[in-house]
Amino acid sequence: MKENLLIVISSASKESILKFPLLYSGVSIPRGYWKRVHIMFWGESIQTVAQEIDVQKKIKEVLETGVEFSSCIVCCQEYGVVETFKELHIEVNHTGELLTKALKSDQWATMTI
Repeated sequence: MKENLLIVISSASKESILKFPLLYSGVSIPRGYWKRVHIMFWGESIQTVAQEIDVQKKIKEVLETGVEFSSCIVCCQEYGVVETFKELHIEVNHTGELLTKALKSDQWATMTI
């Protein structure tokens, strides 16, 4: 049974990031929808997170609900925002490992934005 949710965000759209994955993930653990929720930033979404204060504020709120965050280290390095992400308590690593594990697992549901 799938009890964990991995959300991969690659969209640069501030509104798309705020109005769906951050909104949904922020209520998912408190409401018992999922036991574990992990948001992963890849590609252009990393630039949006680094530049948009509203997105950063919402990430901080969602972190308080128990949602985990990570980001692609290669993308963060290319945009020059590794330290910004670390300050936001977003793990910066090789995200392909978790993505592959989740895609192959019967315990993880995955979605991409």
